Amino acid sequence: MSDTDRVMPEHPPVTDWIHDFDHTDQRWTDNPYPIWDEMRKASPVVHTNRFQGCYLPTTYEAVRQISHDTEHFSSRRVIVRDERPEVVRNAAPPITSDPPEHKPAKQLMLPPFTPDAMKKLEPRVRAICNELIDEFIADGKVDAADRYTKHIPVRTIAHMLGIPESDSDVFIKWIHMILELSIKDESKLMQAVQEMTAYFTGFIEERRRKPTDDLISYLIKAKDKDGQPLDDSQVLGSLRLLLIAGIDTTWSGIGASLWHLAKTPADRDRLIREPELMPTAIEEFLRAYSPVTMAREEMKETVIEGCPVKPNNMVLLSFPAANRDPAMFPDADKVIIDRKENRHAAFGLGIHRCVGSNLARLEMIVAIEEWLKRIPDFRLDPAGRVAWSQGTVRGPRKMPILFGKAK
Repeated sequence: MSDTDRVMPEHPPVTDWIHDFDHTDQRWTDNPYPIWDEMRKASPVVHTNRFQGCYLPTTYEAVRQISHDTEHFSSRRVIVRDERPEVVRNAAPPITSDPPEHKPAKQLMLPPFTPDAMKKLEPRVRAICNELIDEFIADGKVDAADRYTKHIPVRTIAHMLGIPESDSDVFIKWIHMILELSIKDESKLMQAVQEMTAYFTGFIEERRRKPTDDLISYLIKAKDKDGQPLDDSQVLGSLRLLLIAGIDTTWSGIGASLWHLAKTPADRDRLIREPELMPTAIEEFLRAYSPVTMAREEMKETVIEGCPVKPNNMVLLSFPAANRDPAMFPDADKVIIDRKENRHAAFGLGIHRCVGSNLARLEMIVAIEEWLKRIPDFRLDPAGRVAWSQGTVRGPRKMPILFGKAK
């Protein structure tokens, strides 16, 4: 079958969000918040026949229940697509693992992402931000998504893996293929996985001969729950996860934060006056503009918030919709940068809560701090257009910005 034969037809536009939703519809991409409100008012769980059958929990409580229920909901597929490709073992552990395999796979990934490890990484992240700003600050304008927010997590992960930061464009290409293009074209997924495997295999072989102090060497030295070295499929799966889960997500989080500040000068000025508020503000940006929607595959019939849900369906596990639930967050649709109580689900809930949350927070805080130090006065370019990504991870992919009194 050729690549062109495998491309799925374009989806018809949605006319009924309650019974026929589609998270790839352009209106969802541009502004999903009123859609989620409409769904939530109708039911805690809605369903579509698209994607071979898919549920979407609309409330925080429904998302929480599904996240904690590993008996009825499997993580073996974590993206909702038109087709369901064959399940690949060690695709991206631990995110694609279920109990009992999940716990040892996750414990293996925790040490490189401790708060202490992040403190050691922080100087390099600050340097990356300033190197990027140096490239455009004299221009008085920039597409901040293309020349700033995109590159911070890519170059940070490359630094941690010990691979060339200059290869960042190819990493971004693979992520775009996996998280966006493959929803409607399975061949893009296969192509990206094959290219990633070929790329990383060379580095794995090199590190086996000559270990270094980086994440690839860490994975090669690591032992599984039986005390055995990881096989190559586990090492490759973990490396895929680090790229897929660690780049697009944080790029989106940084971008949405900068987008908010570009259009909300009062919040921007307050953060410049009260820099100690930055960690609290970043938590609110994570809640209000959560980038990540995961998926589960329903394996057995159950009931969620009074709604029967049936097997052989996917579940679009929308942490962003949960974070806009007014039953959980007062003034859920307002961005309150000094919000005191903020138990958001941006990093997930249950056993699959994000391993890299410390890294994402570090990158987001540092990226906004360094920008505000050097470009305190900026705004969205009225002659340009902000474009958001489609599918599983949502964030600005084009964001033209003008700035004034730059340093």
